[in-house]
This record gives sequence, structure tokens and C-alpha cells, in this order.
Amino acid sequence: MRVLVVEDEVRMAALLHRGLAEEGYAVDHVGDGVEAVWQATEVAYDAIILDLMLPGIDGFEVCRRLRMARRWSPILMLTARGDVKDRIRGLNVGADDYLAKPFSFGELSARLRALIRRGAHERPPTLRVGALQLDPASRCVMHGDREMELSPKEFALLELLMRHAGEVLTRTYILEHVWDFAYDGTSNVVDQYVRYLRRKLSEPAGVSAIDTVRGVGYRLAVAAEPKRD
Repeated sequence: MRVLVVEDEVRMAALLHRGLAEEGYAVDHVGDGVEAVWQATEVAYDAIILDLMLPGIDGFEVCRRLRMARRWSPILMLTARGDVKDRIRGLNVGADDYLAKPFSFGELSARLRALIRRGAHERPPTLRVGALQLDPASRCVMHGDREMELSPKEFALLELLMRHAGEVLTRTYILEHVWDFAYDGTSNVVDQYVRYLRRKLSEPAGVSAIDTVRGVGYRLAVAAEPKRD
């Protein structure tokens, strides 16, 4: 397993390098944010240990740029800050885990192994399908250059469809993932909310991005683009 350590404090970097090497990792080290973006873009790392406070650009921006560049190596963010807002921001820009200094190396090692087990599959912080863009953190949905106003259930339904874009989702699957077990509403609630979403997605472009697969369920069209004059 090859790991990138992004840490500007020399003593901490040396400790991490030695400890990880003793556990059998191949370890590369960089000490500033700009170099970290370049290195992690050029090399497919199994995981990245990323300090938050860095010269050049900080860890938040490093993480954001890597995810924008579609680099999905798991990122464990390190910081001396214990502020909840920083932890939330780090996770929202695409970090996979967060560890505050000072920390136990044993805990860091365990978290790193857990991240590597998950792999480097695609998990963008912002979902994009055709003309649609959805940010789960800010709860903002853009359709082209138009911001959409959605109810909580409409948002949840659209997020589910976007996470499975191009796949056919059954009504039962949608019901189980958007509504909870306590739901005791009408049996056609999925169809109702699909109609609500279609109405909002078709304005003003006149294009429905959600296909009906008869006898099965619904599918969000991958190439859903608005009509242009």
C-alpha cells in the first residue's frame, strides 16, 4: 500500500513516515499544499494523510482540488484544531475521516486501514448529472443556471436518483430509502413525488430527466440536458 503524508511540521512528518514504514507502507512525503495537489494528481495513492494547516494552500483546498480533479484516494485529515465546524467543513469538501492532534498512532493506523479497505471509488461531494448539480451539504440544487426549490422529500428523492443515475430503481427501493419504516401513507407516494420532481425539472426547459420503466420503476437519464434555443 502506498501512502502520501502531507505534513509541514518536520518532526511530525518524520514520526508518521517511520511508523507507517514499520507497518509495511510505502510512504511519500510533501510539506506544502500546492505540491500535495500535484503529487496526488500524478500518483494513485491508496490513502492520503493530510494536515489541515499547510503553507501555500490549506488542507481544505487541497482536498477540494483533488476531488474536483476526480482523484478519489481516501483522505484522512489531521489538524490541531478541535473545532466542530472545521471537522464538518473537512468532511464536506471530500475528506473521508478526521483525526485531531494529538492522537494515538495506533488509532491513526486503524483508521487508515479502514479507509484503505473502502477503496478509492468515486464519491464526489457534489453530485452532477447532465444539467443537474446537487450539493448535499448546502442542500442546493442547480438545474443549469437555475436554482431549484425542493421540499425535503423531493431533495431526498432527487439525491437518490442522482446517486444511481442511469440505473432503474424500483418503487419499493425508492420507498425504503426515502421514507422510513414508520411511513403509513398512500401506496402511490413515490409516483406522486416523481411527478412533483418532473414538473420542477421540466421548467422552463420542457425536458423531463426522469424516465418511467413500465412495470419496474424510475430512472434518471444520464444525459439529461435542457433544451437550448
